[in-house]
Amino acid sequence: MITSDMVKELREKTGAGIMDCKRALQEAGGDMEKALDILKKKGIAKAEKKAAREAKEGLIGSYIHMGGKIGVLVEVNCETDFVARTQEFQQLVKDIAMQIAAMSPLYVSKEDVPQEVIEREKAIYREQALEAGKPEHVVEKIVEGKLNKFFEDVCLLEQPFIKDDSKKVKDLITEAIAKLGENIKVSRFVRFQVGVE
Repeated sequence: MITSDMVKELREKTGAGIMDCKRALQEAGGDMEKALDILKKKGIAKAEKKAAREAKEGLIGSYIHMGGKIGVLVEVNCETDFVARTQEFQQLVKDIAMQIAAMSPLYVSKEDVPQEVIEREKAIYREQALEAGKPEHVVEKIVEGKLNKFFEDVCLLEQPFIKDDSKKVKDLITEAIAKLGENIKVSRFVRFQVGVE
């Protein structure tokens, strides 16, 4: 039996529509966790469809930390000015700016990392693995694993979210796309730190 309280609880957790929550609970046989997974999958599918749409509106967000010692400017785009003015979008921009201040990413996404930087990192990891006496067939797996860790460190979208490290920043954006119904992307950012070039 799906109660209105169950639907309300799921709606509060996900921001999904009432009918979507009801359908997900019915599909999950009343299991809240399963219903959450169902909505997540649908949200990701919706977000992937929207990712092709152009995002030309948005906001420039800023964040100043440590009494003016660290400052961030970030441009986050969406499709309409209407969404840019919503509290959810503004909170997302603020969270992303805080993330950049705290975690100092160098790039927005993996695709932004120059190929020569990737090749240099791979060469370092390969050399380390070989020096450690790892067999050749294992070296490539080690290099791949370390490269993924490198992306997590230097790419904003790959970083664990500072407020909830069970998700990455890109998951946070995917959730916002599903909730707000528009494509959202981080275009660029700059991070300043006093005394650091």
